[in-house]
Amino acid sequence: MRTMKVFLLSVLSVVFCAQTGKGQDNSKLTQDAEQTMLKATRFMVEKVSTNGGYVWYYTPDFSRRWGEMEATKTMIWLQDPGTTLVGHMLLDAYRATGNEYYYQAAAKAANAIIYGQHPEGGWNYLIDFAGDKSLKQWYNTVGKNGWRLEEFQHYYGNCTFDDNVTSETARFLLRMYLAKLDPAYKPALDKAIDFILKSQYPIGAWPQRYPLMYDFNKQGHPDYTSYYTYNDDVIWENIHFLIQCYLTLGEQRFLDPIKRAMNFYIISQDGSGGWGQQMDLNLQTAGARTYEPKALLPRNTEAIIKQLMDFYRYTGDRKFLNPIPAALKWLEQTRLPQNETENGRYSHPKFVEVGTNKAIYPHRKGSNVVYGYYYVDYKDTNLLSHYGGKSFVNIQELQDEYNKLCVMPVEEATKDSPLLEQTYKEEGTPVTYYDLSHERPTRIPDDSFVKRVVQSLDKEGRWLIKHGMTSHPYIGDGVKKEPTEEYVKTFVGDETDTSPYRDPSDALYISTGDYVHNMRMLINYVEAHKNGLTEEQLRARLR
Repeated sequence: MRTMKVFLLSVLSVVFCAQTGKGQDNSKLTQDAEQTMLKATRFMVEKVSTNGGYVWYYTPDFSRRWGEMEATKTMIWLQDPGTTLVGHMLLDAYRATGNEYYYQAAAKAANAIIYGQHPEGGWNYLIDFAGDKSLKQWYNTVGKNGWRLEEFQHYYGNCTFDDNVTSETARFLLRMYLAKLDPAYKPALDKAIDFILKSQYPIGAWPQRYPLMYDFNKQGHPDYTSYYTYNDDVIWENIHFLIQCYLTLGEQRFLDPIKRAMNFYIISQDGSGGWGQQMDLNLQTAGARTYEPKALLPRNTEAIIKQLMDFYRYTGDRKFLNPIPAALKWLEQTRLPQNETENGRYSHPKFVEVGTNKAIYPHRKGSNVVYGYYYVDYKDTNLLSHYGGKSFVNIQELQDEYNKLCVMPVEEATKDSPLLEQTYKEEGTPVTYYDLSHERPTRIPDDSFVKRVVQSLDKEGRWLIKHGMTSHPYIGDGVKKEPTEEYVKTFVGDETDTSPYRDPSDALYISTGDYVHNMRMLINYVEAHKNGLTEEQLRARLR
């Protein structure tokens, strides 16, 4: 018995030491992760940023830099993965560590954003600290010659909802205000809120750009920026922001625009059951860029079905479920033939012709923006590499979720509604940032991943990457007139095309997107290990 006790004590001692050693290792790795986060952030804030803002890529010597297109040294980009995304991440780092440096870095990003806020209250894709004169020259040279980037070929001088630019930037200012209830951010936030409210059409939708402009007609295509716009989730992202404002600022005035926007989903459904990317003011499906024809889109329809189910969860009103059966039926009717799915990789065409339900596909000919052009036909060959022509929709998953909601008691479906009246039962107050999108990564990386990220930071504090985005420098307008098919499937045309493309060489880049990704993984690790959180608990904390 004594021998057995000694043996058991020895075993327990070994187990305890192993667990203690693991705890010490985790503690040491958590410290290493925090030090790496701070070193990387100091480099980005103090060496890379322009007045607190960022673009997407930089060469290590800073001789060139890019947002969605090549940028000047006085520019910052708001589109992800630019200034706004960095700002959100910095606030995440501040929450996880309590280190004031991250809050101050986020404040610098917010100040840059406020500097570039349009007098109307929204934002353009980018901010140029050199002012309107410099920005117009950029649009007339670099922007004008990006063949596939038609949204940059014309200087509007107004604001955009495209790529979540205005809604996401306003959301970041909301977070900055709520972080410490600092009144310094309230005027810009109020201005952004007023912009989103006044730019909404009475019918409930939003245009792509505002104030409304009609002055860019390209190759006979009307200016589409005033249309009712679903593309890039314009309507949903504005609803999302207004609900966050309702939850945190508590003002009743947000309810009517939210409800009108949700109702627009119902009245905008095509008779066939699907939805397009945008509609004209007569509620007719419309095209946009010259490679975005008048069409219905299966992927857009999928997104709208999911959002309608969310609206039912928010309101308990079955009218938001009513359009779904017709939409599911339309998705079944527009499936690709099996021999066109590329072994199941795709299920649907990207574009479906209105009235016929036939698949239509965009293509291009030529070498540059001056003499090149896009066109549409029924052939699924030589599809655009930069935009694709097919998509995948999981109809069964949509059907299962719809069936589940149909039989679920309404009280259960709406129990987490951000809109229904209810008593607040949590600790503290609801004046805190609340994210409905669940887009924030919540994976807790393992030790080996964290060690790789820590070790890959160089002595200067950089995570350098290969195969970043590059572009042809601006050298003048295109001159080649031949309708060649040489650039049919490439991301970029001839040497005059300023559109970006992936650098195939081993040249190194500073990537803002990779910085944010690595930081978020380290943030998750630090936050989880400091607070003993599971991924589910971390996910709940991040809401």
